[in-house]
Amino acid sequence: MAAALWSTKVCVSTITRGLRRYGTPASAKAVLKSDPLEPDKPSVQTEIPGPRSRELLKELDTIQNTEAVQFFVDYERSRGNYLVDVDGNVMLDLFTQIASIPIGYNHPRLLNALLKTENRATLVNRPALAVYPPSDWSSRLKNALLAVAPPGLKQVQTMACGACSVEHSQKAMFIAYQRRQRGGRPPSQEELQSCVEGHAPGCPDLSVLSFKNAFHGRTMGALAVTHTKWIHKLDFPVPDWPCASFPILQYPLDQFVRENRAEEDRCLDEVRERIHAWEKKGSPVAGMIVEPIQSEGGDNHASPYFFQELQDIAKDYEIPFMVDEVQTGCGATGKFWAHEHWNLKDAPDIVCFSKKMLTGGFYYKDNLRPQEGYRIFNTWVGDPSKMVFLEEVVNLIKEEGLLGQVKDTGSHLINGLYDMQNKYPGILSRARGVGTFCSIDFKDAATRDKILNELRHKGIHLGACGNLSIRFRPTLLLTRNHVDIFMDAFNSIIAELKS
Repeated sequence: MAAALWSTKVCVSTITRGLRRYGTPASAKAVLKSDPLEPDKPSVQTEIPGPRSRELLKELDTIQNTEAVQFFVDYERSRGNYLVDVDGNVMLDLFTQIASIPIGYNHPRLLNALLKTENRATLVNRPALAVYPPSDWSSRLKNALLAVAPPGLKQVQTMACGACSVEHSQKAMFIAYQRRQRGGRPPSQEELQSCVEGHAPGCPDLSVLSFKNAFHGRTMGALAVTHTKWIHKLDFPVPDWPCASFPILQYPLDQFVRENRAEEDRCLDEVRERIHAWEKKGSPVAGMIVEPIQSEGGDNHASPYFFQELQDIAKDYEIPFMVDEVQTGCGATGKFWAHEHWNLKDAPDIVCFSKKMLTGGFYYKDNLRPQEGYRIFNTWVGDPSKMVFLEEVVNLIKEEGLLGQVKDTGSHLINGLYDMQNKYPGILSRARGVGTFCSIDFKDAATRDKILNELRHKGIHLGACGNLSIRFRPTLLLTRNHVDIFMDAFNSIIAELKS
């Protein structure tokens, strides 16, 4: 099983094979220089948050709740992999706005896109795309989203964010399920009338299967398939939908091959049981949703075998297999889409995206396409200005071989984390990752939070996930040098803690 799990090892042939899909010559270098205008290293001038941040926090607190605010940022001075706060503290940013900055802060390609005359109207106006799209909308979609579409998918729908992408994907599954139930016939008058009142048969009792520790967004439909922290769901009514266990693997993987396969089989059996149980309850499962890596829930991984079997279960029950790539998409794992690591027999039925893609949305198979207008709809269904920037990101990934760089940097990062957990076994464990999408566990939450705080005061910005983990969500431009800067700070903090 260990051989089947996602590998973070990198070799030249693997890198160049991964690059050919995106048009990069096989001779392209795997390791590239970062933005030459970014800072050379972190520089901390004050405590964080500093006096200016605290002053701005008081001002903002008179307007809205600020309990989540950590510090205020000077975005004009931030550059590349470095974030600068309003007190002048320069931090190596390995969290990047919750995994949403693809090619660094203030990249010249994106700044230049703002100045192009042909982009001016797109940037100034925000049309209702589903009813009044601009003349170049099809070409924008082809040059950006369809240029990197998951293999086997050619339909795409833009949205504003990850949560609404999940919500509308669910609607597409429900529409397709009911269309199949009607045998292709139009809805009855009873259905048309009862749905307006929120009753059956127009509003059927259907469900979506999801997984424990999953996070798919904070809007109400997305919350129905989210199962992480209480703060996400407390006080909100959600439907009674099936939730199955996601595998909790034991590490090192090569020492627990049999145990991990048994754990994945247990979870797969639970998926089948939940589908049967909800069918008996009169709330049939109309689709399933899964993250390639459960990010908010603790960076939980599973093997390609698990996802292959999940897809087979979905096919057996004739329900869509939906992959939420909001965090994992756009190259973070060394392939453009994380599910490309799984060697699936067929493309997923739906792939959601957002964050590093700069726009929300979802790809889907032809049978999930609505037959009527206004079914998958809101005022804007996205923002054409984001296509301007995404096109630049896609071109840069192709031209500079950034997927190869992610693989190489990720190999350096995960090997450094392995070394650290071997050096400090009582504090660190379960280093894991694919590409630069990495994480490591601490002995307890208090230690994790203390070290995160100490790292920030050494100019390293990271994020937490799950109960014990820190997660790395850097830009695609992260290099080995950046990893070394982090490792030096990380080692010094833990060495002092241990002493």
